[in-house]
Amino acid sequence: MDNNGVKDYFSDSSLYRLWAMLKKEFIHMRRDKITIGLILWIPVIQLIIFGYAINTNPKHLPVALVLGDNSPYVRSFVTGLENTDYFRIVSVAQSEQESQDLLRKNRVLFVFSIPPNFTRDFLRGDKPNILVEADATDGVAIGPAMQALTQLSKTVFDPLLLGGTQKLRYQTPSFQVIAHPLYNPENITSYSILPGLLGVILTMSMITVTAQAITREVELGTIESLLATPIKPKEVMIGKMVPYIFLGYFQATIILLLAAFLFHVPIRGSLLLLYVSIFVFIIGNLSMGLFFSTLADSQLQATQMTFFFFLPSILLSGFMFPFYGMPQWATFIGEGLPLTHMVRIARGILLKGNGISQIWVDIWPMLLFTAVMLTFATKRYRQTLD
Repeated sequence: MDNNGVKDYFSDSSLYRLWAMLKKEFIHMRRDKITIGLILWIPVIQLIIFGYAINTNPKHLPVALVLGDNSPYVRSFVTGLENTDYFRIVSVAQSEQESQDLLRKNRVLFVFSIPPNFTRDFLRGDKPNILVEADATDGVAIGPAMQALTQLSKTVFDPLLLGGTQKLRYQTPSFQVIAHPLYNPENITSYSILPGLLGVILTMSMITVTAQAITREVELGTIESLLATPIKPKEVMIGKMVPYIFLGYFQATIILLLAAFLFHVPIRGSLLLLYVSIFVFIIGNLSMGLFFSTLADSQLQATQMTFFFFLPSILLSGFMFPFYGMPQWATFIGEGLPLTHMVRIARGILLKGNGISQIWVDIWPMLLFTAVMLTFATKRYRQTLD
């Protein structure tokens, strides 16, 4: 390029045209508030979740007790459990059946069973057994806690060992821990990951496809024809959702077949019950996608909104990181996300053999979520092009 060309490139008219282009883009950004807001907020949400909510060394894990003995030594043991910060007593079960039900419903991660002759055997120096049953569907959550329990057995009774019992201080450990990791005793990673992956894949695909349902009609110019028909908003919602319900079941079937035949994930519960639960889950996600579709002005915006929802879902659901390791505000948000409940249901049915009585505590929140999202989506659907 000669000198004249360089001068022309940086001429006043060229800079003026460049400034006009920049001005146009800034005006466009100012008007596209949803996209700019999502771009700014997604990094903030990521930072908060990873910085505060994600914890691979979870503490204050829920525990149920089955007490066959209630001596000062047992009470000292219970106090010592909570003082480790790894355990939080939430229930004293009256029977073994009640404690197993708490485990199946994900209300507790551990059950500690104290035998009736615990104090007598301890004072004899026989090192009594304490049965610890742990929900091993999430091996990351229970590992550090079990290590803390081993340390506890060496010193927990020292303040009570005075006088003639002082000699027992040197007989460490004070008791034997009989650990029973339930539902996934070999801690096979695929057993815990693949059932949760069922919900993750359905969330990603169902929300994404329906988030573009209404905006696609607008961009293609077919929304006028749709609005000219006597069809009602709720009928539009149903018509947009039904085809993707079949697609969701097709996806779920492929995932279950691959999990069973390639990775040998056990199926201990009812597949029919799982498919009913999947239906509720699919409807909830499709409703959320349609709601995004009514908010967005373009398919790009709709896609961006799905990431705004999908990111907290996958991080706060307990799929990747221990649910009980998160702070209370994060678990509160997680309880409102359908994926949290679908992960529990899938693991419960496939690994634990749960029935309707155990999974109902996770079904009704998904039903409530679906009802709320369908209501919002229907109200947001515009019957005119105002």
